[in-house]
Amino acid sequence: MKGIALNTTPIGRTMNAILAMPQSKNGQAVWQKTQPVLRALLLFGLFFVFLAGVQFVSPDLVGNDGYYHIKMAYMLRQQGLKPPFPYLPFTILDEQNFVNHHFLYHVLLIPFTFGDLLLGAKWGAVLFTSLSFLAVYLLLNSQRIPYAALWSLALLAVSEAFLFRMSMTRTQAASFGVLVIALYLLFNRRWRGLIGLGLLYVWLYNAFPLLLVIAAAYTVSMGLLEKRIELRPLLYSLLGIGLGIVINPYFPINLEFMVAHIFPKVSDPTAISVGSEWYPYNTHQLLENSPGMWILLILALWQMGFSKKPLSVPVATLFWLTIFFEFLLFRSRRFIEYAPAFVVLFSAFAWKPFFENALESFRLPENIFRVSLSPKTLQNGLGLLLLLILIPSLILNFAKTRKAIQAGIRPAEQFAQASAWLIQNTPKGERVFHTDWDDFPRLFFHNTHNTYIVGLDPVYMQEYDPKLYQLYEEVTQGRVENPSQDILEKFGAKYVITDLNHKSFINQARQDPNMRVVYEDENSMVFMILPR
Repeated sequence: MKGIALNTTPIGRTMNAILAMPQSKNGQAVWQKTQPVLRALLLFGLFFVFLAGVQFVSPDLVGNDGYYHIKMAYMLRQQGLKPPFPYLPFTILDEQNFVNHHFLYHVLLIPFTFGDLLLGAKWGAVLFTSLSFLAVYLLLNSQRIPYAALWSLALLAVSEAFLFRMSMTRTQAASFGVLVIALYLLFNRRWRGLIGLGLLYVWLYNAFPLLLVIAAAYTVSMGLLEKRIELRPLLYSLLGIGLGIVINPYFPINLEFMVAHIFPKVSDPTAISVGSEWYPYNTHQLLENSPGMWILLILALWQMGFSKKPLSVPVATLFWLTIFFEFLLFRSRRFIEYAPAFVVLFSAFAWKPFFENALESFRLPENIFRVSLSPKTLQNGLGLLLLLILIPSLILNFAKTRKAIQAGIRPAEQFAQASAWLIQNTPKGERVFHTDWDDFPRLFFHNTHNTYIVGLDPVYMQEYDPKLYQLYEEVTQGRVENPSQDILEKFGAKYVITDLNHKSFINQARQDPNMRVVYEDENSMVFMILPR
């Protein structure tokens, strides 16, 4: 086969000289070892720059919980790894029973607490998501998936909602990374590594039961395709999780917390007024915010169905996991942080036989241009074609995600001035009644001088005292006349902080003769309950 001569032009001679540089045995060995590392670093850089461009469309944090996480990391650095937590006395996270179920995540965030906490939180989100996406590339590369880098970049293109969630300073990005590492260990048959991974996952986030789902999907796939029952992956995962529960800074109260936190979400996640993330998308929303996910899923299922090669254990495992996460996504929109990524993984593995066959069988006839193309040239050409398809999707998803963040973000300074007033005018530890459970992260971020009522999850208060939670809902929604008596007697609070959107409550408070506005700005106001 005749190749295309490059050495007949000055540019060609220069290229030949560059390509000929590592021709010695030592040079070739160094180049072969360095090239994968450089490729991974380049890919990580692309992830980092893209995600930073999404993240810094606003100076504020994406979502609410990041304010809590970065402040907790700061407290761990200042006060030790188990700081006192008196801030939510009417929840199962009261001072005696507090469990930091994001302990490892807060430890990982500590380096980002030197300096401006908001900037640190934003860079932390960018870094952890970039590392998780890089883990996808390393997994695909370890399994010799054609165009592993392009499949990894597809994570940035398949879903605006996925990128939105991955831009939050929350544990989900790191959690996804743990699941990718679990797949790496399973597919490379390094099953004992699941012990340590399970232990760390428990410390990181209480979504650790997902590790058992991953191991179970792999075990079932092995049983179906290899006709043997291999329980070690599942047993190693169980052992790691068990060790993480027992070898834990919060053992044994973490056991009770896990039951109280996980069971209500599994049984009925919308039984009480939880955050919108626990409610399902409608069909139109899913089609609008994740079109790439559905296109890839349909094409992957088509390819898997028509492939002439036997189904592999990795493909089967990722098929079951994709179905599992898609099912969860139809129940709760928060699983958008997993479903698109598993569709990408499933697609990459499902299309592996096709690309391998195409590169082996396709040849360009010599009589067209009187040249022949080597398999390497064909591979690069096909890769370029895929990249040209991917680039518009990346640009579109980048723009859509930035727009969604700008439209949905709340200012970090919403309670800053009101919190400063409370710090200056109330004793340390004074309880403050607030009118929405999801205001707590911002209040906590600005003010650890006071304590509050409910936060992080309304389930925590409902499990603590259902009747008290019902009263809290009635008061904050303006269904109680003269609310000062209940706020003072049932919640032990002399001060109330509220945003300006709770108009029904504000009307009731203004009409209450025992409540007086002591602070007000364009974002919030503070009431004081007068002595009787």
